[in-house]
Amino acid sequence: MTDTYFEPLIDAWDGDATPIEVVDAEDVAARTAADARLAALAKTADFSGKSGQVLLIPGVDGALERVLFAPGGKAMAWRGLPARLPGGVYRLESPDEAAATAFALGSYRFDRYKSKAGQRPRLLVQGIDTASARRTARACALARDMVNTPANDLGPAEIEALALDVAARYGAAISVIIGDDLLTRNYPAVHAVGRAAHPARAPRMIEISWGQADRPLVALIGKGVVFDTGGLDIKPSAGMRLMKKDMGGAAHALALGQMVMDAGLPVRLSVLLPVVENAISGDAMRPGDVLASRAGLSIEVGNTDAEGRLILADALTRAGELEPALTIDMATLTGAARVALGPQLPPLFTDDEDLARDILAACDAESDPVWRLPMWSGYEDALDTDIADLKNDPDAWAQAGAVTAALFLRRFAPKGPWAHLDIYAWNPRGRPGWPVGGEAQAIRGLFRMIRTRFA
Repeated sequence: MTDTYFEPLIDAWDGDATPIEVVDAEDVAARTAADARLAALAKTADFSGKSGQVLLIPGVDGALERVLFAPGGKAMAWRGLPARLPGGVYRLESPDEAAATAFALGSYRFDRYKSKAGQRPRLLVQGIDTASARRTARACALARDMVNTPANDLGPAEIEALALDVAARYGAAISVIIGDDLLTRNYPAVHAVGRAAHPARAPRMIEISWGQADRPLVALIGKGVVFDTGGLDIKPSAGMRLMKKDMGGAAHALALGQMVMDAGLPVRLSVLLPVVENAISGDAMRPGDVLASRAGLSIEVGNTDAEGRLILADALTRAGELEPALTIDMATLTGAARVALGPQLPPLFTDDEDLARDILAACDAESDPVWRLPMWSGYEDALDTDIADLKNDPDAWAQAGAVTAALFLRRFAPKGPWAHLDIYAWNPRGRPGWPVGGEAQAIRGLFRMIRTRFA
């Protein structure tokens, strides 16, 4: 997988740039009352200046002369604009960082496999600092590209290559443990989940380390299941169709880590990526197997399709050994999270009230929503089993699958502030600025929280 990032923001342009005029309903009413041609165009397009509406105004030669856009005072409304514009260069009289960021996010397309890719709109942004907008757009594009790329082109080795590239770009150290070396280096659960894959797609544990030793450590952990068949408890074909995205947690952790390093935040950073393929072969883990874990806890495998929490268990244990000041894990972990909150609203789990407040406030400020669900200890004994310390498939009576998955992870989480986000990383419904496919969820808000907390 190569970096094909498209830069939608430009600082200079020698040719003509089509102006974008910001309007509201009052402006439109006044303009159409004074301009019969504009009134006719607005009527034809049903344009009244409502939030999110766009009107393309041609010149006398038929070419696009200007654009009227009604963001309704919402910065994120700019995300829907690029999808409504033809290719070309546009300019704002008074650009701002929030609008530029949203425009850049909305410019994303995944057209790597298209034989013909259409021209995209670009925004001329002069007079503002676009470093933050570009940082955000590039990181979100990385996460979305990784999620969108099919598993035949994004296996464990390719994720390793991307991690190596990010680490090299920011002068970070990186270590990678592969295949049977996971056993000698005490990552037995990661090995157990990934050992059935072809040797070329062997499991691995990737660890990026960055920052000065005297700074507080932030640990970012992401579930990296490059494809999930379900293992011997095989998924039905419909359930397997989107499992190329089951490495979405690793994509998000790597993208968030890139943002932290690019901004030079005053922290130490560890990005921990357990990366596997949950394949089926004669060496696949079986229902009823009892696995070892890095934490020393034994885990009975009740269902081989609950594999993500197994690899996260080893990664969380590793994070605890580093004594972090903050730990965040992200994973496309449970269908129950989607049943509870749908695809657009990832659940947040944490026992730390201050951390919950900070994450929720930061995500709200970035229009990057999450919703807190309870870490309900009443369901804890649904993880009990007669022959091991715990099991990976909670008893059915507990029902709340996203909650019990979080409770499983809590058994392995480091001491101190820890949050788990059960992301979906996918837009199942396309709309302007949010095309069907991979989506970056919560990392803009998490970056803001980390920046604020460790300023």
